[in-house]
Amino acid sequence: MTKKKVVVALGHTALGKTLPEQKEATKRAACAIADLVEAGAEVAITHSNSQQVGMIHTAMNEFGKVHEHYTVAPMSICSAMSQGYIGYDLQSAIRTELLKRGIYKPVCTVLTQVLVDPYDDAFDEPTKVIGRTLTAEEAEAEEYKGNYVTKTEQGYRRIVAAPTPHGIIEIDSIRALLDAGQIVIACGGGGIPVMQQDRGLKGASAIVEKDYVCGLMAELLDADELLLLTGVDQLSTGYGTDREEKIGLITTTEARRYMREEQFDKKTVYPKLKASVEFVDQRPGRSAVITSMEKAKEGYLEKAGTIIK
Repeated sequence: MTKKKVVVALGHTALGKTLPEQKEATKRAACAIADLVEAGAEVAITHSNSQQVGMIHTAMNEFGKVHEHYTVAPMSICSAMSQGYIGYDLQSAIRTELLKRGIYKPVCTVLTQVLVDPYDDAFDEPTKVIGRTLTAEEAEAEEYKGNYVTKTEQGYRRIVAAPTPHGIIEIDSIRALLDAGQIVIACGGGGIPVMQQDRGLKGASAIVEKDYVCGLMAELLDADELLLLTGVDQLSTGYGTDREEKIGLITTTEARRYMREEQFDKKTVYPKLKASVEFVDQRPGRSAVITSMEKAKEGYLEKAGTIIK
């Protein structure tokens, strides 16, 4: 079977919401990844971190409040922490599953920084809700510090920007590991957002959209396929209505039409389609597949899911 280089994006359903849930969820994700390896894929993986980074942000801020000599943790640090502990569970589960199948293949996690533009308009229009519910007084204090908050039914929540990723700082390391035959987990949660400052890098108060970073990583690795695993086997128009229609094989032109017509949710499906279209259009012969984790192998073989070519 011909080997393909595939970049896999694991959605939040592959990770669970709590520490025990994550342990079990990563075992199921490991089975999907092992299926791909058995099918001959060279695999790089990225993953969601929405539940985990919010939990870490809340915990670190609460810790800082009750210990006067500690500062609150910036978003970049919270993102790094989430990459570390999600990567730990994933690489451990994947290694175990591969060994069960008689396969020895090294698995590693790369703490990954993703370059964003400090002048990105997203910093003026933050959209990503994080952390716990705040009181009016706490929300006012956050705004005084220059942060953004939004009102919710329960109170207030902090919101941060979702800037466009422009580069992956550790891409050479990721490429070298992948070329050496390893399974690489990188750019978790969209990566640690950083901005260039002279010769240094400074963490940004932001969360980068995981699907866009996954597409960027696939492009920089010159992958053959982008495999986006989500909560459904296949995309549909008119989802949940009597006019629901499954979408199988489509062209990038058709995918763009769906985006223009706003057929899908802007926060969930739209980024997947946009990343897919941009990746596929860069080189002939590429494909992108959106399907469920249970259909990962079939999706990789282009026998299931929504396939963009």
